[in-house]
Amino acid sequence: MSDCQCKTQVQVSENALLPECPASELCHKTRYHIRKMDCPSEENLIRMALGALPQVQQLQFFLQDRQLDVVHQGGTDAITQRLESLNLGAVLRSSAPFQADPTASVDNSKADADERKLLQRLLAINAVMFVTELIVGVWAQSTGLIADSLDMLADAAVYSVALLAVGLSAAKKVRAAHLSGWLQALLAAGVLFEVARRFWAGTEPMSTLMIVMASVALIANTLCLYLISQSRSDGAHMKATKIFSTNDVLANLGVIVAGGLVAWTGSGYPDLVIGGIIGIIVLDGARRILALRA
Repeated sequence: MSDCQCKTQVQVSENALLPECPASELCHKTRYHIRKMDCPSEENLIRMALGALPQVQQLQFFLQDRQLDVVHQGGTDAITQRLESLNLGAVLRSSAPFQADPTASVDNSKADADERKLLQRLLAINAVMFVTELIVGVWAQSTGLIADSLDMLADAAVYSVALLAVGLSAAKKVRAAHLSGWLQALLAAGVLFEVARRFWAGTEPMSTLMIVMASVALIANTLCLYLISQSRSDGAHMKATKIFSTNDVLANLGVIVAGGLVAWTGSGYPDLVIGGIIGIIVLDGARRILALRA
């Protein structure tokens, strides 16, 4: 999803859930440039989309360069079609024969267990923040905070799907993703309706609560970033760049700025504007999740 929440860009991320290309068979390594892939939200969407294809053997994500390498058997048509269906701006750059190293063998069991623990922690943080920010947003009469809470929900949905994906078939993975997508779409539509209603009926958001709660959300995103960087810093050829995803920064800081403008001008319109913007971003992310096919 373009709305990447509390994540950092990772230089290399290998897919440990797919079997490696058999050493006895010649595969191909195909490189794609994916313009809108800048954080693990998009990475998870791509994993779910390509994980259903039996010819895909291995995935390597270079998020900093918005680049994906796919080790696969056969042609690239099905892979390219799946990537294009996500509307992330995928373009095939190159494809060449690739022979696996028969001596290469990596035990990923500990890494998988550590990743599961990390996902559980990130899910807990985002689930708690979603509920907290939603309640405070309703109390403060702030559509900006309510919409910002959907950022946390979108994060929680991504982590939930990632946890559920272990051991599930491709079809069940997509159904789980669709469930989270419909929930996000429903809540985002509710926020946009509320923005429109308050635009006509008037609104008096509490600016102080807006600023404080959005600041807490930033702290939560920082904690998520810290956990991710700590988890991935020991991996070979892996490097966490410690950069907030763009939409996280815009969402949290946008609400803080909107709160300041509400206090300064005495008008509720800045809150409605930021609430509408975040609601549209989350709604677009839900649309891309619902576009996934097994």
